Amino acid sequence: MTLLGEVVAASGEVAATRSRKAKTATLSALLARLEPAEIRPATAWLAGEMLQGRTGIGWRTLQALTPTPAATSTLTVADVDAALERLAALAGSGSGVGARRAAELGALMDAATSDEGRFLVRLLGGELRQGALEGVMIEAVAAAATLASDATGSRVEVPADAVRRAFMLSGRLPTTAHVALTSEDPVADLAAIGLEVLRPVRPMLASPGDSLDAALAELGTEVVVEQKFDGARIQCHRRGDEVRVFTRTLRDITGGVPDTVALLRSLPVESVVLDGEILALHDDGRPRPFQETMKAFGSTGLRPWFFDCLHRDGLDLVDEPLERRRAELAAIAPDHVMPGVVRPSAEEAAEAVDASLAAGHEGSMVKALDSTYSAGRRGRAWQKVKPSHTLDLVVLACEWGSGRRRGWLSNIHLGAREGDGFVMIGKTFKGMTDETLRWQTDTFPRYETHRDAWAVYLRPEIVVEIELDGVQTSTRYPGGVALRFARVVRYRDDKPAAEADTIDAVRALLP
Repeated sequence: MTLLGEVVAASGEVAATRSRKAKTATLSALLARLEPAEIRPATAWLAGEMLQGRTGIGWRTLQALTPTPAATSTLTVADVDAALERLAALAGSGSGVGARRAAELGALMDAATSDEGRFLVRLLGGELRQGALEGVMIEAVAAAATLASDATGSRVEVPADAVRRAFMLSGRLPTTAHVALTSEDPVADLAAIGLEVLRPVRPMLASPGDSLDAALAELGTEVVVEQKFDGARIQCHRRGDEVRVFTRTLRDITGGVPDTVALLRSLPVESVVLDGEILALHDDGRPRPFQETMKAFGSTGLRPWFFDCLHRDGLDLVDEPLERRRAELAAIAPDHVMPGVVRPSAEEAAEAVDASLAAGHEGSMVKALDSTYSAGRRGRAWQKVKPSHTLDLVVLACEWGSGRRRGWLSNIHLGAREGDGFVMIGKTFKGMTDETLRWQTDTFPRYETHRDAWAVYLRPEIVVEIELDGVQTSTRYPGGVALRFARVVRYRDDKPAAEADTIDAVRALLP
């Protein structure tokens, strides 16, 4: 049996080094010696998550704890997983539920050492939830599976790409790790994990393009230039009459998009998986702001547009070129295909971009027609072209306002992804309406880790889209750069922190 203390020690070693090789070695050594029943929970914890999801325990409850730490480590991985299951089962409100939850949590914390208790508080509070660690975990699972095969005397080299593909298609890293570490033929069994209709797939992501000319110079003439809507990303699954619609974070929103569900049921297929955008429109057909689209969930009037087909009637298409997938899409839902031009000349491409902007959309997408669907990856085969620079950054803290903004949380601290964490690159309060200030003041304390007289410091989970005029070098912020004329465009409720822009992407904007 593996002790929780061993997981905590490995997590601490990973946090203490910047070396990706060292992180992978530490994690793989631990994963390789786990019992089969321990693999899923331990993998989830090391990636900063829990198998049980939310347990209903807030930061106020965690901060109010006064445990008596155990002198030695006795909690096993199985003990903690069972305790988290009990806590999850007690999620809800009411004095009776609250008392039982407090008792269960108190018993768990009293059984933990000081180090284990701090780890559990951060895990339960979401402070360990760093999606950027997933890449290291994928490499560690592959290395651990290779080590495990060594122990049986039949060494099998398990490539990280095999683990990555299985994870992206299943959406479940703990389950992928369990297959890799317990299988007699991990490479074959990982390859057998494919797209499953009604189970969401990690969406393929686009990279920022410097300009239309630069995107065309890199990708060539074998491209499609599509309109880029400022809507909400959706992934739609149908099998028979059963329909599921998921967000880009794989959250099920089927009940909130009745029009899209009805459309999917009307398509001439038995099974299908489509990728696209949904947005609210004005009466004249022009798009409404992103925030209005998000508020419209649960009502009618949201219009879906699709730009990819990942599966049709038993045939998986993720490894087929985009041109083939677009042809399948056009045959299935011709009235809902994202507008675009195929193999345009430079002049036709420019006209398509201008038409997208004129229609009220935020820009265009340039996609290579031979690209496969790289689930969960951000590659150069898809590039987004916008008229101004925008970055998706994470809010690290927020300062209390002064003058007219006194009493409101105002100036936000912005962070970019760096390794397994985030580094600060600037602040801004520009572009904020009174409604934004009220929302920040109401919402940010739910993500609070601590505060001082000037600011509230947050778990790095809230993503904000920032428009800027450029980037310059600076010694003022830890990231070594500063944003020029940064202003808030919107908060990205649809995007996890793991998909925020990296410090390398920010530095690439330096003149």
